[in-house]
Amino acid sequence: MPLTLSQDEIDAFNRDGYLLLKNAVDAEQLTAMRAQFDEWVEESRKHADNFGETINGKPRFDLEPGHNADHPRLRRVNAPVEAGSAYRETMEDSRMTDAVADLIGPNVKFHHSKINSKLPHTNTEVKYHQDFTYTPHSNPDVVTALVMLDDTDAENGCLMVVPGSHQGELYSLWHGGRFTGAVAEELAPEMARKAVPVMGKAGDACLMHTRVVHGSAPNRSDKRRVLSIFVYTAEDAVPLSPNPMPNVDEGRVVRGERTGRIRSVAFDLQAPELPQGTSFFEQQERA
Repeated sequence: MPLTLSQDEIDAFNRDGYLLLKNAVDAEQLTAMRAQFDEWVEESRKHADNFGETINGKPRFDLEPGHNADHPRLRRVNAPVEAGSAYRETMEDSRMTDAVADLIGPNVKFHHSKINSKLPHTNTEVKYHQDFTYTPHSNPDVVTALVMLDDTDAENGCLMVVPGSHQGELYSLWHGGRFTGAVAEELAPEMARKAVPVMGKAGDACLMHTRVVHGSAPNRSDKRRVLSIFVYTAEDAVPLSPNPMPNVDEGRVVRGERTGRIRSVAFDLQAPELPQGTSFFEQQERA
């Protein structure tokens, strides 16, 4: 099968730890995902607390404090591939899926999915962290694909990444005996200085290495910013801690074949704390 990405794009991902993929999903997939999300926002107006249920009994829909019918603040949908066919179809077969296979394939498994939403004038901030320390695997061939459902820029809280940080150390998310879900507070200003914005049009995606440091600011604008997030791993990357977002498709091979092999690399980190609430937002807020 011909590559979706050029060699220059693959080299850029390996160097920087992320890649902006234009037109990662087609127009029909984008329209369907946006329509499904709009339905969930409307449904959220009927609820005062987190609602829905995933296979581990936790709520599927996470509401930011201050949510109300007039100003909905739906900030997270857990495992949307289970709740919306458009998300499942995009996960299974899209230009994004093919590009991920170019980076970590040919054999690729699905791990989990979520939607991170910043509706207009909402307060949710994502503090700087690395995904790998939330979901460690036997090797770091893990890619988070963040599909932009809206035009995304600095005004509406776009993703901020620290280029090249995937080649450096693994930063602890534990501080003072507590799991904070973020790098140490004294490191955050340095990360912010080094970070660059990942801006794009609806339908673009950021393909992000699991070890790259990233975060994002609140959305103070009149424009919403919704990311549909799909996490994939190499088939020979085995999870070393429970999936914080268990789902019926975890471990499903979406490109290539199942070999049953395990590839391991050396690293050291403290096991993450599984979220007791609906999402990691609550872990960071508690800290």
